[in-house]
Amino acid sequence: MPLTAGAVARLVDGELIGRGDVELVGVAPLDRAGPGELAFLASSRHLPYFRGSRAGAVLTTPQFRTLTAGPATRIVVPDAQRALQAVLAALYPPPRPAWGVHPSARLGRGTWWEGRIAVGPQATLGAKVRLGRDCVVGAGAVIGDGVHLGSRCRVGEHAVLQAGTVVGDRVVIHAGARVGGEGFRFTPSGNGSERLPHVGRCVLGDDVEVGANTTIDRGSVGDTVVGPGTKIDNLVQVAHNVRIGTRCVILAQVGIAGSTVIEDDVLLAGQAGLAGHLTVHRGARVAAQGGVIGDVPAGATVSGYPARSHRDVLRQAAALRRLAPLVHRLERIAHHDANP
Repeated sequence: MPLTAGAVARLVDGELIGRGDVELVGVAPLDRAGPGELAFLASSRHLPYFRGSRAGAVLTTPQFRTLTAGPATRIVVPDAQRALQAVLAALYPPPRPAWGVHPSARLGRGTWWEGRIAVGPQATLGAKVRLGRDCVVGAGAVIGDGVHLGSRCRVGEHAVLQAGTVVGDRVVIHAGARVGGEGFRFTPSGNGSERLPHVGRCVLGDDVEVGANTTIDRGSVGDTVVGPGTKIDNLVQVAHNVRIGTRCVILAQVGIAGSTVIEDDVLLAGQAGLAGHLTVHRGARVAAQGGVIGDVPAGATVSGYPARSHRDVLRQAAALRRLAPLVHRLERIAHHDANP
């Protein structure tokens, strides 16, 4: 859906500099944008790309308003990132769901829904599934017996929600995610290891998002819970009995072992690993590849392995850099003493 630069300026309540009739059909990076595309400049690091850009217009902030080089048509806003979100929604509206049940989909006995739904090709809904209004189930998705979904949920292609899963309103589960499967719990037996059954549920609160190919196990006896507003990236592992609070952000390839508690407003950066039966308290942050083996205090930022205060990790790294020249000096002294 093309927009003129003037229409974009009105949409984001920005100041238009240059031609308002430039037609924009898409958004692209500064170095790859063409005359019919909108680019984005919010950091001085990207000024070299801006000066050579062929973009039809640039969305930017007041500090770059008077630059002499670069595209002449500019839309100046206080918060370029927020404005870009509005432009993306206008230029790339999401496709309308194909409301109804595809003929190749399979619905189990007693499945019930409220209002309209969209169930894609080859999707399978088990017995006594309940769907709220305006739910969309992608092609090849599987929703197990007795699963409950709230209103306006989106289940991506080939995602699986197994029996015992309860999902709130406006939840997005991306393609290939696995929610509510049995966790990894075994006990030694005469024949090796014997799996212990999992009878708990997997409960996702309102406005949760689960990334592609992420796995969230059901509880073994209690429930695995993800609180309202929490956003989980792709390729994350959440083990059985984990309890995650509200508004948490969990980035790609994080692994959370069983029975760990993540309180509200926690950030877990990419590839962080958390041992089981610990608590990450409210507002804490675990840096990328942090290895957490004990409780993390509220509001703390930790990194490294084992995870500890991020400031201490930086101090230790700086001390090691200063230590290297001293080691070289000691080696030279030792060599001189050994060879007078």
